[in-house]
Amino acid sequence: MSRSTAEPSKKRLEQFEKDDVGAVVPLGNMDESSRRLWPRAVILAGAVYLLIGMTFAALAASASSNQTRTAWRLSAWLISALVFGSHIWYEHSRLRSARVRTAFHASLAVALGALGVAVSAIIRAEVSVPSHRGPGVLAFLIWPILIAAPAFVVALAAAALLSLRKRGVSAIAP
Repeated sequence: MSRSTAEPSKKRLEQFEKDDVGAVVPLGNMDESSRRLWPRAVILAGAVYLLIGMTFAALAASASSNQTRTAWRLSAWLISALVFGSHIWYEHSRLRSARVRTAFHASLAVALGALGVAVSAIIRAEVSVPSHRGPGVLAFLIWPILIAAPAFVVALAAAALLSLRKRGVSAIAP
C-alpha cells in the first residue's frame, strides 16, 4: 500500500471524535462563528422567557376567573417549553454543541429568564407597596438556581435523545 492511499484514511479518522459517553461520532467542530452565536442564543431565549413571564403574569392577574388564570399560566408553561425545546435543538443541531454544553447553555438561558422575572418581582414589590418587603435579594439569588438545576437535567436528557436519534438508535427498545 502506498503512502498516497494511507493519507486519506488518516484524514477520515481525523473527522471523528469521542462524545460525552465515549462513542465515536462525526466531529462536531464548534467553529468560531458557533462560539460567537451561543451567547446570543442564550440572551435571546432568556429575554423570551422574561417576556413570556411578564406578559402571561399580567394576563393571569387580569383574569376574571380561576379557570382563566390557570389557562394563562398553563399557556405560559407550554410556550416556555417550546422555547426550551427549540433552544436545545438549535444548540445541538445548528451549533453542534456537545450534550453537556447544550444542557448548560439551555439552563443558562432559563436561569437568565428566571433572574429577569425575580428582578421584575422585586421592582414591582417596591413600586406597588414600598413599605412591604417583597421577595428581596433571596429570590434574586435562589430563584435562578432553583429553576436552572432541573432545566439542566431535562436539557441533558433531551440532548442525549437527540444524539441517539441522530445516530439512528431508537430510544425505545422493541
